[in-house]
Amino acid sequence: MAFLEPDPGELRPLTTGGPAADRVVHDRATGTPEALREDLVRLLGPHKVLHTISDLVKYASDASPYRFVPQVVVIAEDVEDVAAVLRYAHEHRREIVFRAAGTSLNGQAQGKDILVDVRRHWTGVEVLDDGAEARIRPGTTVGRANIVLSRHGRLMGPDPASSSACTVGGVVANNASGMTAGVARNSYRLLSSLTLVLPSGTVVDTAAPDADEALREAEPELCDGLSALKAEIEGDSELVARIRAKYELKNTSGYRLDAFLDGSTPVEILRGLMVASQGTLGFIAETVFRTVSLDRMTHTALLFFPDLPAAAAAVPLFNAAGARAVELMDGNTLRACASVDGVPTDWADLPRETAALLVEFRAPDEQAREAHRQAAADVLAKLTLVAPVASVTNRFVEDPATIRTYWHAREAFMTAVGKARPAGSTLITEDFAVPPSRLAEASEALTELQERHGFDAAVAGHAAHGNLHFLLAFDAARPDEVQRYAAFMDEFCAMVVHRFDGSLKAEHATGRNMTPFLELEWGPRATELMWRVKQTLDPAGVLAPGVVLNRDPAAHLLGLKTIPTIEAVADPCIECGFCEPVCPSRDLTTTPRQRIVLRREMMRQPVDSPVMDSLLESYAYDAVDTCAGDSTCKTACPVGIDTGAMMKRFRHQRHSEREERYAARVAERFSLAESSLRTALGVADHLGDRFLGGVTSTVRKAVSPDLVPEWLPSIPAPASPRLPRTDRKNAAAVYYVACVNRIFAGPDGAEGPSLPEAVVEVSHRAGRPVWIPPDMSGSCCATIWHSKGYDAGNEVMANRIVERAWEWTDSGRLPLVVDASSCTLGIGREVEPYLTPENLRKHQALTVVDSIVWAAEELLPRLEVTERLDSAVIHPTCSMRHLGDVEQLRAVAGIVARDVSEPVYAECCGFAGDRGLLHKELTEAATAHEAAEVTAGTFDAHLSANRTCEIGMEHVTGRPYHSALLALERATRPVGATRSTGATRPAA
Repeated sequence: MAFLEPDPGELRPLTTGGPAADRVVHDRATGTPEALREDLVRLLGPHKVLHTISDLVKYASDASPYRFVPQVVVIAEDVEDVAAVLRYAHEHRREIVFRAAGTSLNGQAQGKDILVDVRRHWTGVEVLDDGAEARIRPGTTVGRANIVLSRHGRLMGPDPASSSACTVGGVVANNASGMTAGVARNSYRLLSSLTLVLPSGTVVDTAAPDADEALREAEPELCDGLSALKAEIEGDSELVARIRAKYELKNTSGYRLDAFLDGSTPVEILRGLMVASQGTLGFIAETVFRTVSLDRMTHTALLFFPDLPAAAAAVPLFNAAGARAVELMDGNTLRACASVDGVPTDWADLPRETAALLVEFRAPDEQAREAHRQAAADVLAKLTLVAPVASVTNRFVEDPATIRTYWHAREAFMTAVGKARPAGSTLITEDFAVPPSRLAEASEALTELQERHGFDAAVAGHAAHGNLHFLLAFDAARPDEVQRYAAFMDEFCAMVVHRFDGSLKAEHATGRNMTPFLELEWGPRATELMWRVKQTLDPAGVLAPGVVLNRDPAAHLLGLKTIPTIEAVADPCIECGFCEPVCPSRDLTTTPRQRIVLRREMMRQPVDSPVMDSLLESYAYDAVDTCAGDSTCKTACPVGIDTGAMMKRFRHQRHSEREERYAARVAERFSLAESSLRTALGVADHLGDRFLGGVTSTVRKAVSPDLVPEWLPSIPAPASPRLPRTDRKNAAAVYYVACVNRIFAGPDGAEGPSLPEAVVEVSHRAGRPVWIPPDMSGSCCATIWHSKGYDAGNEVMANRIVERAWEWTDSGRLPLVVDASSCTLGIGREVEPYLTPENLRKHQALTVVDSIVWAAEELLPRLEVTERLDSAVIHPTCSMRHLGDVEQLRAVAGIVARDVSEPVYAECCGFAGDRGLLHKELTEAATAHEAAEVTAGTFDAHLSANRTCEIGMEHVTGRPYHSALLALERATRPVGATRSTGATRPAA
């Protein structure tokens, strides 16, 4: 262990709620059984086999109420890996479950044996026929696919609320549909073809001209079995009618028996059967989708009704008027959503019986939208609406920001209600459909049933399609609570089937919690045919047993997970996984959800258990050290859970009093540290990268890899210690040159002014001159200490910067323009908890402005472009996303270049101040997809607005990133001028 390596035991909980009944038992502390691990390592290689108990636990939970700990996790990189694991499972009589995003709500992504991760290496979108179709790999999120398609005016048909996190493979495997897909725009209807791997390992491309011949040659018994089933089903006219009737509603219960009616060959039948098969019939390795029109013209309202039946009764009116989406939210949902960022807080005061409809019309052009306006107005005139709180308007709007708020509230339904649930309770999400004409009746019946069983549930859903979701919370650690849930489910399922002839699962797929009730819905004849489908395709029962078909009537009560209490900042987490696609460490170590899942397992354990010891040993690096601490997870979480803040608290918890004092002394003497770093960079400029890399590597091993930076070739030369001379007298703003820009110069070899010179010059050129204070040295935004959890140093620097900014800005009269987005965030927001009461008052009077916002809003209207670049690519930083500045970066880039590209995978680079110097592997993993997009193209400029992020992006791409303000200065330079000297003379 290195000299200053933190002790993992510092994070050991003082007390736990353990031992819990569903804890990982002691004899699993060593992880994967040795024989299984060795077999798979020989088969696939060591980097594809995850085997520690930490690896297994972090994959044991998904968005469902279930929890099963696998024996091993395989990271499959290609079809050959999947086929190899399938063959191994056949030979050794093992079971396999495929997992992508883990957003499934019914335990489909969990297994007790071999779990195969098919997200990490399975992304990519190929646009076909100008967007009419798209070839999409299964690990691609729906959100990413839609970003690509939207550039062609197209979208995917399925649009689940989890689009930002759920993957296309999972959407097909569950036939998830969402707000607008209904039964006409779902995967079953729009999937043109797919490539699949059968349980035997046979690969089938359904679009291949010889697909049926190849399948018959490879799998003759399977082809005969499918043909026999088709003939039997088609020969039963009563069954055919029943199948057709069942799919007039949204229905994902069991296997798609209509595939035998719609497909004429075994391959065509397979294409249909794979939809909603939930990974039990094969692996979907690639999809080709027909897409739908984007229809950008929207007309949207959030309408409030006195109660749920009144809202439900209005749904047919909007359906008849042509609304694309009609979403229902009950009072519990609306009140819970008051905690969601951007949603009116007075929703918390809505009466419990209130309900609302989110109604949206979408049109391809203005003429069609005008027709929608009239149709909406006609319906509105017939309704009796209520306005119980001041924010309610009951008006149709076309303002994008307001519409985004409405949809954000609807999409946050599950997480918002989950946050409001009683501490320690498990959340169950149910999903059913009834004929839309009977929605009001079903709503009343559901409410009465919930009340009778003592559930204060929340209800929302895709009302246009008769599809309702509701959430139940109960304590899975208490047998009486589990029995209460069981009694409710028995009555609920009977009600849906016998009273409404509805679908027990409309779009979330059968899953573990509905398998016991499948025969109740479909009857014994159809259910037995489904068992024969499974036997035909997977005779050895290798794939996901018990997920679609299960003869155990109590299967839905097995594996329910307890939710032990953890740190308050993360305790509301329902493990939905929305945070994972934006997490920098998602492909390196752990995600925010997994950090929480691991912590919860610690709380299930006795304090001194061997499992606890193993988890703590891994947690230090996997969770704490490799968290960027950028809180991007907070922006993705619908209820703003900040796992990054929890990791920074853990870093603080690991510090000794001596370390805290040392960090505070560095803050007190930061001027010396600043000049020392410039001197060190100057010396380093004369030494080779290989030598410097070797020296820092040696010191890191001796001291601590989490304290000593690693040398990177992309680290630039030192900045000039002299800043441009400016005049305070006529200044429109105070210009704060961030310490990173006082320490680091621009990209090596770059010509032209420094960033401070460029900002001063372009502001002067626009008639908005800025002033650089002479006593800036030794000040900082405090992020250096904040990100590492050094509270004492953070307090020193946070108060210093606010006190100086108060003086510089003339008590807040002038805005403070900051030239690094992370520093803007630090000074503008993150210093607040560490300020004295007096300095907090001063801080509230300050106006802190990011340089990108200054440029977009104050400079662009006053500047003339004289020389534009042909192309530029931008890297919006995570701080910009927190600040809401990404549009301003796009605006500035759009001025300096004719063609601006923003990578589909542009997310946090993971450099996070100096975290990328401490753990370069974090930045390399975080930016792998973005770097691939950037290096695949050629650009005249690579633009951002944060020096350390620019260093990180240069490290992974080999391209010189710099501030967009440097490009703006060059683009607006007067014709014939080189550089103005009046505004940028060095200070004496």
